[in-house]
Amino acid sequence: MAATDLVTALRAGDTTALPEGELAAWTERQRWFASKARDVGEFHVLDVVAVRDGDPLVAIVVLEARFGAGTHELYQLPIGVRPQEEGWADGVICTGGGYVVYDALTDPAGNAAIAERLGANAEVAGPTGCVHMQWDPRFGHPGPAAETRLVSTEQSNSSVVFDDRFVLKVFRRLEPGTNPELEMLRFLSAHEFGNIAALAGWYGYTSELIDATLGIMQRFVVGARDGWELVLDALVGGDESLLGLLAELGAVTGRMHTSLASDSSDPDFAPEEPSDESVSLLTATIDEQIERLFLDLPELDALAPIAGRGEEVRDLLQSLSHTGVGGKLIRCHGDYHLAQTIYGAEGWTVLDFEGEPARPLLERRRKRSPLRDVAGMLRSFAYVASAVVILRHATVPPDWEASARERFLGGFLGEIDRALLPAGQAGMENLLAIFELERAIYELRYELNHRPEWVTVPVAGIVRLLEQELA
Repeated sequence: MAATDLVTALRAGDTTALPEGELAAWTERQRWFASKARDVGEFHVLDVVAVRDGDPLVAIVVLEARFGAGTHELYQLPIGVRPQEEGWADGVICTGGGYVVYDALTDPAGNAAIAERLGANAEVAGPTGCVHMQWDPRFGHPGPAAETRLVSTEQSNSSVVFDDRFVLKVFRRLEPGTNPELEMLRFLSAHEFGNIAALAGWYGYTSELIDATLGIMQRFVVGARDGWELVLDALVGGDESLLGLLAELGAVTGRMHTSLASDSSDPDFAPEEPSDESVSLLTATIDEQIERLFLDLPELDALAPIAGRGEEVRDLLQSLSHTGVGGKLIRCHGDYHLAQTIYGAEGWTVLDFEGEPARPLLERRRKRSPLRDVAGMLRSFAYVASAVVILRHATVPPDWEASARERFLGGFLGEIDRALLPAGQAGMENLLAIFELERAIYELRYELNHRPEWVTVPVAGIVRLLEQELA
């Protein structure tokens, strides 16, 4: 560490005060670091903004990872700094100079500092940028909290729960522009869509290099259950009310899309007509994915139902696309499946509107058919049915997935603005099948690389699409 007192240096925004090598080693070990498969050329601390000047000192570090060919990624590290004599052991990044530097989100005092500054609508300047906080006074002050807990299940971000009142989501990887989750929650709140965890506050970072969203604070929905776990347990237990819950979820989904398409005066959300170019691009992109996947398909017994059928799958895609697309392109959830929902006394709540974190921010903001979200949820039903067998060693009624699809789609079609969908039944079913095929191809590639025991799930989805009669 720097020869001068570390806390004094960080208060002054000294970006050389932290050991970049140790920051790099710690960052590369974290689940949220997006580029584990790439060789990092170097890490640099770009900014240090002290948001709490006390014991512990709490600061927001903006860290740059540089790769070959001039590419780079930016990450947010909320850090705490305590005297080493205190023996702090949680989330330790490095020690030296009489201090321990650690992940501030593991420390109630660190979390309290961020919440306190949010509630004060603070603006804190660093040497090259500024952290700015915003809070909605309708939610009261966010602190002090008697208890905070770091959620341990996330992969791309970090979340902290405050007294079961609020939950703070910290975006680890930073990209230029407003994060889609903040943008979507603002819009849905303004247009009175109630099936979300209400947005209470947010904070961001502004500099000459980047303007980015750092995190959001939402109301914590007490007593709600994760949608995936709820459906999985209900299937294992034979809960006959499950199909009704999925119909309700379909209705919530239809209302969500209708709300997202309800303001033609907002260019970021106004519905758009799909162009011929957008249809061709969609089909060409999926076709390329199919060709690349089937070219190197390994010889596995689980792949036997689709082995050698790559051209047949491509022909199916072309047949489905001949009816045209129709409907409207709107802002969508972008990564919609059961684990992005919770269910409780208030019914279904939809979470995580940031889209697929691995995709660039501009792509996540792109307008698409609402049927792409629907396809994601339908594929989730296929997965949860298989999870009953793979994870719980139980059985599922053979017609359950078909019934779940029917009830969800019935609820969805009862609430969606039909002008957002292709005009005819055939067009709607074919477009939905295109998106399901896209999703199943993605799933198959993922499972081959990460979970071979789950390969049968996307294989069954592809076979079902090949064998169904075109509308």
